[in-house]
Amino acid sequence: MGVEVVKKPEVESHSSEPPSLKDVEQEKSVMPTPPSQKVAEQTLPTEKKSSSSIDRDAVLGRIETEKKMSLIKAWEESEKTKAENKAQKKMASIAAWENSKKAAVEAKLKKIEEELEKQKAKFAEKVKNKMAMIHKDAEEKRALVEVKHKEKNLKTEETAVKCRAAGHVPKKGLGCFGD
Repeated sequence: MGVEVVKKPEVESHSSEPPSLKDVEQEKSVMPTPPSQKVAEQTLPTEKKSSSSIDRDAVLGRIETEKKMSLIKAWEESEKTKAENKAQKKMASIAAWENSKKAAVEAKLKKIEEELEKQKAKFAEKVKNKMAMIHKDAEEKRALVEVKHKEKNLKTEETAVKCRAAGHVPKKGLGCFGD
C-alpha cells in the first residue's frame, strides 16, 4: 500500500567506517516515491503512519546497531594490528640482541683461539730450542768422547811403540795374560 520501504544500505566489507546517518538520509531522499504512494499516504489514517514510523525507527535502530558493531570491529582490528606490530617489534629487538650476543661470544672465542695459537707457537718454539740445545749438547759430548777415544788410541799406540822399542810387555790392560 502506501508504506515507504526503506532499503538498507549495503556496507562494503573492505571499508572500516560504517555508513553515517546522513548517508542513509541522502539515500532515502534520492529514492523517489511514486506519485500513487504519495496520494495514498495523504489519505491514510493515522494508524498507518505510526506503523511506518515504527518500521522506520526499527530500521534506524538496526542501522545504528550495525554502525556500532562496525566501529567495534574496526577498533578490534586496530588493537589487534597494534598488538601484532608491537610483538613483531619486540621479536625483532630480541633477534637483534641475540645476534649481537652471538657475535660477541664468537669474537671472544676467536680471540681465545688466536691466543691459544700464539701460545702453541711460543711453546713449539721453546721445544724446538730445547731440542736444538739437546742436539748441540749431544754433539759436544760425542765430540768429547771421540777426542778422548782418539787420545786413548794415540796413547796406546805410543805405549805400544815404547814397549816394542824396549822389548817388554805393557803391565796395564793385560793383567790376565801375564804375570
